[in-house]
Amino acid sequence: MKSLLAESHELAKPSVQLDIINNHNEKIKSLPKFRDKIDPIGLFPLKPTGIDIFQMNVGYMCNMTCKHCHVDAGPDRQEIMTKETFEHCLEALKGTDIDTVDLTGGAPEMNPHFRWFVEEVSKLGKHVIVRSNLTILTTNKFSDLPEFFKEHGVEVTCSLPFYSKSRTDRQRGEGTYDKSIKALKRLNEIGYGDEDTGLMLNLVYNPVGAFLPGDQEEIKQEFKKELKRKHDIVFNDLFTITNLPISRFLNFLLMSGNLEEYMEKLIESFNPAAAAGVMCRNTISIGWDGRLFDCDFNQMLDMETHEDSVQHIKDFDLESLNNREIKINQHCFGCTAGAGSSCGGATT
Repeated sequence: MKSLLAESHELAKPSVQLDIINNHNEKIKSLPKFRDKIDPIGLFPLKPTGIDIFQMNVGYMCNMTCKHCHVDAGPDRQEIMTKETFEHCLEALKGTDIDTVDLTGGAPEMNPHFRWFVEEVSKLGKHVIVRSNLTILTTNKFSDLPEFFKEHGVEVTCSLPFYSKSRTDRQRGEGTYDKSIKALKRLNEIGYGDEDTGLMLNLVYNPVGAFLPGDQEEIKQEFKKELKRKHDIVFNDLFTITNLPISRFLNFLLMSGNLEEYMEKLIESFNPAAAAGVMCRNTISIGWDGRLFDCDFNQMLDMETHEDSVQHIKDFDLESLNNREIKINQHCFGCTAGAGSSCGGATT
């Protein structure tokens, strides 16, 4: 499976994606706008509550090409963060009390400067989260990363669509489940997932199909029970994330004829409390090229931070970013539906 970009697919263009979720047909055009939902509850314009998470997308290169990927990542993607941009990130972090650095991709581990940066940011006393697809940890080149993570106290947050082989492989490719289980067992062996070690191991659950995730706590307990029973695997927490109608998942919605129904479902499930807790209010997203975004989803839609604020990491100004207006569009309904959705799971 190739990325949408490698296929020269129209949906590889952010402008096309935005046009579809706003203007695909008369039914889509008639749906309530996100602004009209947050304005009556006093949230427009949407503003930060204060940045405490520094999320860096260090490249779209990945060893996998998953069907639901909002990044459109894959082995054929060449976008990768340079060492110069990493150094700008370090300089920005040195001047702030932001305590969490969240590394994502693609497969962030594939960036050639990944290990160096984790070492350097750890020296600053920052807490590092790595978002791993697990399978990368079973390849020869990266098989020693669990020990590296342990040495630097890295929190590992990893994608596992389900605790069964069939559902996992259906979403992420044949053989994914077995490799994921192998990686989880290795992480368990060195102390990850054990409440007594402090080495945090979290799973991320995305629904397979055009529906919202169920109750996060119930799903977590179900995963804990089944992974322990089947494989003697333990983990600390589980985060449910709603699939947003962008990139490959948007392509799935169009191909399956579910776009209108899914958008209606997101809008009907709008939760004011979830809207107040959206992740863009306490997070800044740094793209592989150093550009700044309100969140990783806005990054994929090429929606840079507001023009009145700084827009590149080399010009980082925390006060300016904490006072910016957050850009919104129809995809934002994905983060405010039901119990809410963020990189840290449900928000309510």
